[in-house]
Amino acid sequence: MMMIPRRNSDFDLWKDLFDDPFFNNHETKVMRTDIKEGKDNYNIIIDLPGYEKENIKINIENGYLNVTATMDSHDEEKEEGKFVRRERYFGECSRSFYIGDEVTEDDIHASFKNGILRLDIPKKEQKEQINSKKYIEISD
Repeated sequence: MMMIPRRNSDFDLWKDLFDDPFFNNHETKVMRTDIKEGKDNYNIIIDLPGYEKENIKINIENGYLNVTATMDSHDEEKEEGKFVRRERYFGECSRSFYIGDEVTEDDIHASFKNGILRLDIPKKEQKEQINSKKYIEISD
């Protein structure tokens, strides 16, 4: 007769199965994004499945385009039953892209359909920066 040690008294077949690395995805807060460069613009395509348009905020601050999306779990908490596995993310996630100081909020076109956020950002010429060397004296 072979003795097999028990893992613990709270053995749960489903938990053990889904704790396997094959099923684990630790990138739940990442906004999956594609960026495509055109002749006159950039297209940013962000997957946001399950999010509502009202819960997505886009702003520009210090030359950065910021996208923030929030998903609430309040509706599901009212349902009866115990979750065997919970992989969907609830909460807030965000992403920032440097677009420069020349692009304004009026220049950007945004649309959201079927869980996909599309941003059309025109290319703008960067202001020329005057590179002048300045020397610092070294004292004795």
